[in-house]
Amino acid sequence: MAVMPTERGVRLGFALAGLVLAADVATKAAIVAWVEYGTAHEWLPILNIVHVLNRGAAFSFLHDAGGWQRYFFIAIALAASVFLVFMIRRPAMSGMERTSFGLILGGALANMVDRVVRGAVVDWIDVHWGPHHWPAFNMADVGISIGAVLIVVHEVFGRKRLREANG
Repeated sequence: MAVMPTERGVRLGFALAGLVLAADVATKAAIVAWVEYGTAHEWLPILNIVHVLNRGAAFSFLHDAGGWQRYFFIAIALAASVFLVFMIRRPAMSGMERTSFGLILGGALANMVDRVVRGAVVDWIDVHWGPHHWPAFNMADVGISIGAVLIVVHEVFGRKRLREANG
């Protein structure tokens, strides 16, 4: 029996989620095992490998909120994951949308696993230009960010092409 494009797209979305989740779990385990907490190791002139914990969200939002934010962010990740599974399985989604949602799903699940297991998210990628550092991040954040960019690209360019094609 031939696989319908929609089924392939759904499988791709979930495969990407699994890939992001696996890459994130593996890299965080390596950092925890091999890099002492609080240290930084220069890898490239603009990239350090660090070992830090973020109890908050992006850009350390709510990092020092007292502990309740752990459960708040776990609940948000669970709700977002249910929504993303629904969106990936939705028949009207394009391949790019499923790809985007899969990347975001993998990142959301990976950071949620960290919050459940460690109480905080391990961040280890430190990009900087001289003394100016971007907040440290991880592979889950990379998946979420790429997924978000793909959604924007699809909305700006993909929908525009569809409108042009329909007159």
